[in-house]
Amino acid sequence: MAVEPDAGHRIDIAVNRRRVRVIHGGITVADTRDALTLSETGLPDVQYLPRADVNMARLERSDHTSHCPYKGHASYFHLRTETGRIENAAWSYETPPDDVRRIRGYLAFYVSRIDRIDETS
Repeated sequence: MAVEPDAGHRIDIAVNRRRVRVIHGGITVADTRDALTLSETGLPDVQYLPRADVNMARLERSDHTSHCPYKGHASYFHLRTETGRIENAAWSYETPPDDVRRIRGYLAFYVSRIDRIDETS
């Protein structure tokens, strides 16, 4: 069943001026000063990182996809680690609608599937 967009629903995207690092198993998977913070009604903020600052050699495209009525179709990526593969650890909106186009091609990681996302000055 398709979900109709809600007029009271908001998505704000802001440049994150802090250093953002994705770390798992003691290894830095991503390290950037160019993250975008996406704030969405009813959800925790999500850090979107430019692919240029992500170790893409550790990511493997998944067959899994999903659809958000506000952000479009998401593609997923497994994270390859020294101890195995973490299924669908990251996602990306590769062709989002115009109002959220700033996140196009950026990657976000599930906080629950990795060790941590650090934000420092």
